[in-house]
Amino acid sequence: MVSTFTLVTESSVAAGSLFDISLDIDSHVESMARSGERAIAGVTSGRIGLDETVTWRARHFGIWFTMTSKITALERPHRFVDEQVEGPFKAFTHVHAFEQVDGGSRMVDTITVASPLLGRLAERLVLVPYLRRLIAGRNKQLVEALS
Repeated sequence: MVSTFTLVTESSVAAGSLFDISLDIDSHVESMARSGERAIAGVTSGRIGLDETVTWRARHFGIWFTMTSKITALERPHRFVDEQVEGPFKAFTHVHAFEQVDGGSRMVDTITVASPLLGRLAERLVLVPYLRRLIAGRNKQLVEALS
């Protein structure tokens, strides 16, 4: 099954700055410290670009996972897409959209995920809420880093 959700983050930070930090591997690692996430292959530091990959290693639900993501679209400073090319999900696509608004910016994350083992009910009850909290925490830390 496939589940999609959207998370909106309002910020007083410029959209271009949020766009740039969202592509920064080192900032991502800092924002995911609770899961021990680290980049182990591909682009492992600095800003990742179009058609580049990064392989992440992290612990979620007490289990270590490895996932390789590729930046499949990049339109600075408005939008980029990362997609799993190898890893634990049947599918994982994360669309990052940024828009300048009065007083700051809006960051919109749209994530589509399909679990290889869990059915739609488990995706909606466990996986989607977990990912929503994970991304919200990441976004909060990225915004705070720029404030």
